[in-house]
Amino acid sequence: MAVHRTRNRLRAHLAPRRLVVAAGESRFAGKEERRLTPQTAKAPAVSASLSSNRAFLKRVFENCHDISFDHWSYGADLGYEALSVYCRTLVPEDRNPYVKQTLHDLTGLDSGAAATATPSAVGSYFQSGGVAKQGFAVVRELSEVVDLVLQGCVVLFFDQWDGALVYHAPEIEKRPVSEPVNEPVVHGPREGTVEDLGKNLGLLRQRIPSSDLKIEWISAGRLSKTSIAFCYLEPVVAPDLLAEFRRRIAGLERYDVPETSYVEDWIQDSAYSPFPQFRYTERTDTATAALMEGKIAVLVDHTPSILIAPAYLVDFIGSSEDYYVRTVYASMIRLLRLLAFSIALTLPSIYIALSTFHSELIPTVLLLAILDTREGIPFSAFVEALIMEISFELLREAGIRLPRPVGPAVSIVGALVIGQAAIMAKIASPIMVIVVALTGIASFAIPNYGMGIALRILRFPYMVAAAALGGFGLMIAMLLTLLHLTSLHTLGQPYLTSLAPFRWKDMRDIVVRIPLKQLLRSPRSRRLSIPSNGRKDPG
Repeated sequence: MAVHRTRNRLRAHLAPRRLVVAAGESRFAGKEERRLTPQTAKAPAVSASLSSNRAFLKRVFENCHDISFDHWSYGADLGYEALSVYCRTLVPEDRNPYVKQTLHDLTGLDSGAAATATPSAVGSYFQSGGVAKQGFAVVRELSEVVDLVLQGCVVLFFDQWDGALVYHAPEIEKRPVSEPVNEPVVHGPREGTVEDLGKNLGLLRQRIPSSDLKIEWISAGRLSKTSIAFCYLEPVVAPDLLAEFRRRIAGLERYDVPETSYVEDWIQDSAYSPFPQFRYTERTDTATAALMEGKIAVLVDHTPSILIAPAYLVDFIGSSEDYYVRTVYASMIRLLRLLAFSIALTLPSIYIALSTFHSELIPTVLLLAILDTREGIPFSAFVEALIMEISFELLREAGIRLPRPVGPAVSIVGALVIGQAAIMAKIASPIMVIVVALTGIASFAIPNYGMGIALRILRFPYMVAAAALGGFGLMIAMLLTLLHLTSLHTLGQPYLTSLAPFRWKDMRDIVVRIPLKQLLRSPRSRRLSIPSNGRKDPG
């Protein structure tokens, strides 16, 4: 039984089933489907002639110098031939154990004493599911052999047998599990995802060891054959939401998907909206909390980013650390984030509107100080703000693209030098440097990087509106933003869920965070709560 389960897991790993859409609904194909490359589209079946199989594979792997062909002899007087095919850049250097292991499985003896091994014994033993030390699979198509060799498998051919043995044996250096660089916390777990899909799914399964956690697979791309998995908690996720996600992701398997952002672009509602409609995370605790709220987590092989769908506007205000600190501190930090949100979006435009159109609203002492600092400045407040904002954005991008040891130093020194030089050259006033610096700092306080980019984009239209019509233009810009948010959807759900229509119950975990004892008894949204008796809390 254990061997059969091992072999089945090997087959599932080597050839994950892909999503098929038929009659308007998504389901998994009952049979395993594989896409063939142009070279293997007309590939024959595995032949009983070893030379025929070798000739075909030599032709397919022409100029692929990392593909190795090793010849072996076995049986009485070493009268039978065998061939192993593998990719040197994907599997360990020593392939001998797979051949020795195969002969040991056949005879129960070491390879040197396997004199009774024959091609017919090989076929009958492995086709009938003989006991083996390591999981294996038997394949009959050369097209499968080509795909499996390129996935890091060792394939063994035996002369006079029309089958091939497959051992999954990749050995690729992977980054170990560590704390995500983009989502640091003071309190809480330091566990983050890596570039290995299987390991990431294992981390999620370890946090939710329940059969209610469902994982479905898609194999995308004719060339890359990228594995994509999406997870959900069956008793928590809304059925219509899951059906909509399956409908949207259908068809993606025809294209190469190197990164999770490709999935976002494929399923999003509005491609030209500045607001992110999905969240990204590399923290397993954040992904687990999203699954317990009825969200869907999408993972792509070779990338650590987890896509969480859907994502509402209120989801970008909170952070995973909010649930690891005391209630008072978490609530204060959330209020501070809301203030930072407003400053990052509107502070430059408010300064432009007040200094250009509504100077009477500024206290006299402050107005005289502003006029004194602006004396000799040849530009209007709008042009001055535009120059400083563009300079700050350039410094920010330069700091990101530069090597990590020198990037922060260049950003800080550049900001100090340019700011001081701009003041001394009468290009910008000190008050404008303060406004731009406060705006930049506030944008860094936004927990989500995608929402921070959205605020950076919207800041410039707000400045144009304030420069054109003052406070009235700023009100028009805010109204247009609100209209856009009310019409925006994420995976078919309203983007302003919990705010419009307003739900007072959800405010306990948005603007502030009530004590966890009360929150677990009556959670926000569809968060799953399991009390001590093992049943779902009806509260």
